[in-house]
Amino acid sequence: MAAIYSGIYLKLKSAKTSWEDKLKLAHFAWISHQCVLPNKEQVLLDWVSHALVSYYNKKPELEDEVVEKLWAYLDNIIHSRRLQNLLKSGKTIGLSFSIAQVINERLSEACSQKTQQNIGTVLSCSSGILSTPSLSIIYTAKCELLVDLLSKLSNLACQQLASDDTVGSQVFNVLQLTFAQYLLIQRQQTNPNRVFGQVTSHLLQPCLLLRHLLTVRSWTQADDNHVRHHLSREIRNQVETLLQAGLFQPELFSSYKEDLLPEQELQEKKKGALKSLLLPVNTMQTKLGSGFCEPALHGAVVAGSVSLLYKLFLDSYCKAENHLVCFHMLSRLFGCLRLSGLQQGVKEDTLSPADWSTELLALEQLLNLVLSSDIYNVASDRIRHKEIQFGFYRKLAQMLMSHSQASIPAWFRCLKLLMSLNHLIVEPDLDDLVASAWIDARVSEPRTKKPQETLINTMFQTYSKLRQFPRLFEEVLTVICRPAADELRLPVFSAGLTVKLRECLLELPPNQILDILCLFVEKCQTLIVPAVEGSADVALKLLSVSSVLHAFLFNMRSLDDVTPSPVVLRTQSLLAKMQKGIIQPLMELLQAPRREEEKSDLWLKKASDSALLLVYTWVEVDTLFGVSCSKYVSPAAEIAGAVTASAARHGGISAFLPGVEEQCWERVMELANSFASTSKYCLELLTLQKMKMILMQTTADLQALQHAAAFILESGRLSMSRGESEPWDGDISAISDLTYPTAHWYLVISNLTILLPYISLKDVEYIANVLLETLVLAKAQEAGADPEPSVSIGKISLGLMHSSFLPEMKVLRCAFLTSLIHQFARVLPFAARDSVDLPLQQLSAGNIPWHEEILAPCRPVDPLEVPSENKLLKNELSLSWKTLEKVAQCIVLLAKNRCPVILKESQLESCLGLLEIASLLKLDSLLPSDCTRCFLVLLSLLANTRASVSCSKLLLLKFLSTSFHLLRCLQAGFHASDVLEAVMTSQLTASKFFTDVLTVPVWAQYLQEVQAFLENFLQMIIERRQSVRLNLEKFMSFLVSCKPDVGAAKSKGWKNGNPAAGQLLLMAFTTLCHVVTLYLQQLPEKKLQSADVLSALLEPVVLQVVRTVEHGLQSNTQNQPLPVAFIPSVTTLLKADLSHPVKKGWQKEPSGFLEQPRIKLYQKFYSQILRELPCAGGNLQFLQSALQFLTVFCSVPELYPGKESAITVVFAIKKLLTGPAITTQVIHSMEMELTEVLVQLLGNCSAEEFYTIMRLVLQGLEMRNVWRQKAKEVLSAVTLTRLLLSCPLSGDKEKAFWFASPQIITALAMQTKEACQDQSLISTIVVPILETVAALLRQGEGVILNPHHVALAFSILLTVPLDHLKTEEYRGVFLGVHEVLFSIVQCHPKVLLKAAPSFLNSFHRLVVSVMHEGRQKGDRGNTDEFEIILKCAHLVERMYTHIAAEMEDFTVFSAFIVAQYVTELQKVTLHPAVKKHLTEGIYHILDLCIERDIKFLNASLPAGVREVFKDLYNDYNHYHKAKKQGEEKYTA
Repeated sequence: MAAIYSGIYLKLKSAKTSWEDKLKLAHFAWISHQCVLPNKEQVLLDWVSHALVSYYNKKPELEDEVVEKLWAYLDNIIHSRRLQNLLKSGKTIGLSFSIAQVINERLSEACSQKTQQNIGTVLSCSSGILSTPSLSIIYTAKCELLVDLLSKLSNLACQQLASDDTVGSQVFNVLQLTFAQYLLIQRQQTNPNRVFGQVTSHLLQPCLLLRHLLTVRSWTQADDNHVRHHLSREIRNQVETLLQAGLFQPELFSSYKEDLLPEQELQEKKKGALKSLLLPVNTMQTKLGSGFCEPALHGAVVAGSVSLLYKLFLDSYCKAENHLVCFHMLSRLFGCLRLSGLQQGVKEDTLSPADWSTELLALEQLLNLVLSSDIYNVASDRIRHKEIQFGFYRKLAQMLMSHSQASIPAWFRCLKLLMSLNHLIVEPDLDDLVASAWIDARVSEPRTKKPQETLINTMFQTYSKLRQFPRLFEEVLTVICRPAADELRLPVFSAGLTVKLRECLLELPPNQILDILCLFVEKCQTLIVPAVEGSADVALKLLSVSSVLHAFLFNMRSLDDVTPSPVVLRTQSLLAKMQKGIIQPLMELLQAPRREEEKSDLWLKKASDSALLLVYTWVEVDTLFGVSCSKYVSPAAEIAGAVTASAARHGGISAFLPGVEEQCWERVMELANSFASTSKYCLELLTLQKMKMILMQTTADLQALQHAAAFILESGRLSMSRGESEPWDGDISAISDLTYPTAHWYLVISNLTILLPYISLKDVEYIANVLLETLVLAKAQEAGADPEPSVSIGKISLGLMHSSFLPEMKVLRCAFLTSLIHQFARVLPFAARDSVDLPLQQLSAGNIPWHEEILAPCRPVDPLEVPSENKLLKNELSLSWKTLEKVAQCIVLLAKNRCPVILKESQLESCLGLLEIASLLKLDSLLPSDCTRCFLVLLSLLANTRASVSCSKLLLLKFLSTSFHLLRCLQAGFHASDVLEAVMTSQLTASKFFTDVLTVPVWAQYLQEVQAFLENFLQMIIERRQSVRLNLEKFMSFLVSCKPDVGAAKSKGWKNGNPAAGQLLLMAFTTLCHVVTLYLQQLPEKKLQSADVLSALLEPVVLQVVRTVEHGLQSNTQNQPLPVAFIPSVTTLLKADLSHPVKKGWQKEPSGFLEQPRIKLYQKFYSQILRELPCAGGNLQFLQSALQFLTVFCSVPELYPGKESAITVVFAIKKLLTGPAITTQVIHSMEMELTEVLVQLLGNCSAEEFYTIMRLVLQGLEMRNVWRQKAKEVLSAVTLTRLLLSCPLSGDKEKAFWFASPQIITALAMQTKEACQDQSLISTIVVPILETVAALLRQGEGVILNPHHVALAFSILLTVPLDHLKTEEYRGVFLGVHEVLFSIVQCHPKVLLKAAPSFLNSFHRLVVSVMHEGRQKGDRGNTDEFEIILKCAHLVERMYTHIAAEMEDFTVFSAFIVAQYVTELQKVTLHPAVKKHLTEGIYHILDLCIERDIKFLNASLPAGVREVFKDLYNDYNHYHKAKKQGEEKYTA
């Protein structure tokens, strides 16, 4: 041994031994037990460390390969199990500090990109050192080395993030480990000045750059997933923790105070004291200002860092007495931004739009922090500090105004925050604000429009509360009257702003609104109207003013009988002034004769728009006030006198607009009609208003109504025919040539109930045709892609189709159906279109009065003409029904003669689109003739058309499926067997196209639709007793006579015919068998005659199904899976055999009932299904069908082949559940079928078999499965346990299950603990375990008696993570935890009292998680996700309510529950909807608190939390307690 020792040691030390040999010897010495060196491990570590240190100190010259091997050797030792075992046993082994220096230098070289070799091994070494306590002392004992390492690793990570290369995980894993070590050391440091120095000198810059790059990186799929989703967030959190603890310790506050406060403030606070040498803010500013990264990045990094540093500063020092210091910190940090240079006269050109966006975002975050921390107290700032804060914010506002950035959302948000701080900050620049942020702002993008509307809404609310709304609109009027910044301004009020304006106007005193209106009317009358002629600029101003007047008059509170008389008189005066001073002069201006070329002038168009908008507004408001307020006297009555009656009789609109002559109005109408804009739309609105006023009279003028309705439709006919339109946002003043068709169509459709009774049949057909055209376009363009507040023509048409009004408009629906049939006929090929005998051509003939059935009852009856009228009516009605009869015969004849029309793919697509439109009609509410027409169209499409060979098979299947679905909705029952025969003939002919798509989902969907159609049709024949025997026998004989296309089969190499046709026939036989069997089972015993008829029919059907199945199984090759279509057939066959009404004693002797060949068929099928079941995880349809067969098969244990039993089936199900394609979603989809199988299995198995099944389940719950990465084994066992709980057990089986329940719940607890360590297993394992535990506790009420076993559930709940989850995962975990808690509360109350702390902790985790997920965020993007959070909050509220109502013993914990709640509430700002639920819940807990509890909470809660509690308790007293006492007062 001595020889071995001395030889190896000397050779390692010898200069003569080559490095290759030294490395081999060192490796041998480490792994070999034969080599015995005193303190061998330390010696070898020292040797390799010395070798590396010497090399980097430039002593020996080594090849790169040798150096690499030395690093690898060091890495192997550090990570070896041998070293870890020695350290665990207590042996002392260490490394030298010099190796830490070498590692840091190597990383420094990698950062400077001198060499990238060995870096992975070096990182692995440092990772091993840091994760081993006895080795990591080389860093922890010398903090400078650890700081240096952290700095180098941060730079290395930044380098990787800034490049385009894929991001790996190694650097970030080591970085996270280093951060954790440093944070541990940082907390142990006692000298805050030293820590501050370390952080600012070495870590501040790399950490800020790292955080920025992690935040802004555009991650790709190639990047490491763990870094992307977890490490990046974890490292950002560690950076914030490091900066918080390093820069803002409580002991440093005095230094910040000295550095920040002006000299005079300091002298007041601390006279004669010398300033500290530490200038923390100055140091930070210097570090932020120096170029620590590329110039292109520097500005963005500083902008992102400033808000972070300010947030951390506020978190540490923000108290009421420190608000001035906090403000000065804000002003100093703002000085680091490039925006601060703009205040000092630096040119704007230096900032690009991207830079502006970054800087404004930073400013927004700073102002948000000021607002949320309540740093700016207006009174305190004015009285104590000479408005120092106000001056700062004022300069900010001036800078933002002088550098308008209306294309950047953050610019609007900054202004909104300044206004929220104090409206006086922006008030001196209110005119500029109104101009640049509202009237002259060219904002079109939704992401910018939303913050703009928020800012303007803030202005509305602020000036509304201050009762200074007229002051705001004075500025608006001033800006409107300035020369326009652009040729065409955007509308003053968007749809969103109009809503906000309405909210404010409802709160304002009416006199203030009238002040604003008078101001606008006066300005318009004196300055704008006189100067409008010939001036486009003035005409644009006029339109803006008109739109404001319209918005105010339409959204203010209406006059009524309680409105004070002065307000009514003032309103009358205003309308009279508006009519005389604005409308009349404009009418006179517009009616003046002009040359043709002058009529296209912009000023004339805008003047016309303004005039008609004001006329419509005036008429509408005048009419409304006259109806709603008896004190109101219309100016029209004063001016017009008795003219109105004759004018109304002649249909002149001048009747409703006094002071305007008829000829003048006609000339204005002619001019307005020439512009497809606001004026034309207003004419239509006025005509509609006229119709309403005529209808309000006692005797309506029918002719005037018909003229008015025709005028409205005719007005937009030309624009609609062009087919060019854009979405419209509902703003009347902003209608253009492209939005006019949308506005016109909106007016027509939304007022159809008024228009429809007074328009001609031709106009009804026109509306139906346009409706169909727009729906076809909407389907092609997907109308849902329009901007949210806007409407398009397609959306409007779709809205009508979905509305409940359309079924009431029978004439329109009849015309629409006629138009739809015409469109189907047009789609047919040219050759077919010329054939008059085709069904669709006959149905689309123009001479058939389909509408007579609707119009006949509505016609006035003249006694002299009754006989001839009735005769004509009968002829017309009989003509339509004769046509339908002829078409029906034609369809059947064409199907029998096999003369189909061949459709190309484009024609098939068109037909499918039209079918989808037809599906929007409520087919079950059609009139008989329409219903029959629709049925015949669909039948003709199925029976008389065929797709060309080149068509897409999937498209054809979708077309056929849709047709069958609609046929099933109609359910017309005539010529039953002929219809069935025609349909099946066409489908069998078409089936030869589908032989290569039998495995795609569309084929299965098609088969389902055909089956559903046949099933409904056959059931209808039986239920309505429509020649049952004749129809069914005829259909069956037809099916028997059908043979799959043998010729085609041979040509394509199919041995046993066309498989697609075979599946169709089998499905038809199966459906017939199923319907008859079901009917026989439900038939009362009295109706034996019917039973005999159907039983006689059932026998040959069963035999035919058997033959077809056997034929199909023979054609199925050995390794080929079972066709899905066969499984329901065999299931139906077995059900038919088992429910046969003749032989009832089969249970005693099943072989006597079931023929031996039939038993063999079922057994063969059973065996095949068990073989395929484990591999079919991805095919849900197969699984559901197979499990349904097993349910029926297992209900008769005598059918099991050989020695097989229930255990075989359970084993197959277990293998299925462990398959790779099985997910929790798949399990939920087939849970009902699985349960039904297990109910049959467990109901019929023996006790011994059940014990074996339980052992199988318990084996799956063993911990070794998780350790061996067999998560699916665990999932299958957990699922089986949950399914067993759904099955009724009794006797020994029940005892056996509950005897094993403690073992099950213990195993589930251990599995949860292990699974929670892997994020990917949360939804796969943890959620199913929670569901199973909840079910186990519910079913175990009164059975699980040991409290310890119930308490184990709490250990599961406290292990499960509730943070850093995706929303869907969070929902599953939350609901699971909630269900377990509720199961314990309801079923195990005694255990609950003993384990109250565990229950409260588990429930509190739920509350905290809801608060975290439901906190206020900038923009709730996904409403579905937010609905999930709301549901969770509602469940928390319910649990609080349940605790308060049912659990009296929990009263002692009420103060504790409230304290937990307010402590968490203080940390977050909740979304109002979430807060509502949680607050309602905690109010019920406060009901339990007595006065002593309230005093205790007020005394013991920390300062910030106490304020939150006081607010909560005040609200509780004000809202909840008062309401509760009121309810109790009236409770018996």
